[in-house]
Amino acid sequence: MATSRPRIVIVGGGFAGAKLTRLLQKRARFADVTLVSEESYTTFNPMLAEVVGATVFPEHVVAPLRETVGHARFVMGTVGDVDFAGKRLRCDTLKGSVDLDYDHLVLAFGNRARVDLIAGMAEHAVVLKTVGDAMHIRNLVLRRLAQIELETDPGLRRCLGHFVVVGGGFSGVEVAGAVADSLREIRRYYPGVRAEELRVTLLQNVDRLLVELPASLGEAAERSLRKRGVAVMTMTGATAVGARELTLNDGQVLSAATTICTIGTMPNALAARLTALATERGRIVCNADLSVAGIDDIWAIGDCALIQNGADGFAPPTAQFAVAEAKHLSGNLIARIQHRATKPFAYRARGMMATVGHLKGVASVFGIDLSGLPAWLLWRAYYLCQMPTLGRKLRIFVEWSWGMFFPPDITHFRFTRSHDLLESDRAGVMPSR
Repeated sequence: MATSRPRIVIVGGGFAGAKLTRLLQKRARFADVTLVSEESYTTFNPMLAEVVGATVFPEHVVAPLRETVGHARFVMGTVGDVDFAGKRLRCDTLKGSVDLDYDHLVLAFGNRARVDLIAGMAEHAVVLKTVGDAMHIRNLVLRRLAQIELETDPGLRRCLGHFVVVGGGFSGVEVAGAVADSLREIRRYYPGVRAEELRVTLLQNVDRLLVELPASLGEAAERSLRKRGVAVMTMTGATAVGARELTLNDGQVLSAATTICTIGTMPNALAARLTALATERGRIVCNADLSVAGIDDIWAIGDCALIQNGADGFAPPTAQFAVAEAKHLSGNLIARIQHRATKPFAYRARGMMATVGHLKGVASVFGIDLSGLPAWLLWRAYYLCQMPTLGRKLRIFVEWSWGMFFPPDITHFRFTRSHDLLESDRAGVMPSR
């Protein structure tokens, strides 16, 4: 049925896409807005390390999209193809193939973790990009401690208890601190495991951690990690990952059963399928006003977009910039629909923050450097403010406060179905982990 209302379709339910949908609901009630996402929630990726450390529950780091989109239409599905000339996209949904028509299309589908940067990484290492990754690593930590209790070989026990984190950026520092804190707290429940059998090593291929922050904060993060027992190795990278060993760039071999890689991302496969789009390093090339170069009525924001920032170079793929881009694009979309001039994107970062284990963090905000508990509290307050609805904010605040004073949860979730149990009973083996 023909409609005079402008149709805006947003692909991707991450920080950028979800924020844009909320803004358009408030500012562009004259338009029909549809959000398409392969997940039903937005993941707060900077908090995944705390899921690994079991200091927050998985549901605390996600925001259900249906709570946030208001009266906008939400379609859970994966975009297969886009007909730019006919202004139509095809989605694979729970119903099957569904076509959506649009007047303006916003691409905000993010990127993927890259798993092939190091030889053996795909087969033997784990990455941290999704809630599923975080739960898998959390379960892996618990499983390693259970294995150590049953193992009698001293060398293998130490290998099982060694966790190596590759990458000294935000994710690497956060997950190293989270794993170290988790091991210290939960060892009490594994009386057969000795403290000296557990260790965490963090590898960084440059001379300091957190190069995006001032040097003093990178040094503060390193001191905090070392106090937690983390071995920090700067100017050190990995060249190969095996099932129970890691080869370093100087030829040294570390005995470790668990390698966590926090290095590198790769473009979403959709960017490669949409061959009409101009891309650079896998990211969609945008004009200054966030429109896509060479195609009318197509826009791109977030990690999938290469955006020239009028304030300072190119916009980095961070949550802070994704939100800023969404705010700017909401204004430009309204301007374009109302036949007014659009504005170039320009934004200066307000600051950057990272946790360094439970109750510790580092932050540089508005030129002020913080470390320790104040930085950690500021970090949590910021992400709590990003959560939709007052009820959800209050619930998470209460549960976070509870977690500050009590040990982490040690439940090993296997999500085993009854069908799996019956099959394992017949085979006489333990159900899949």
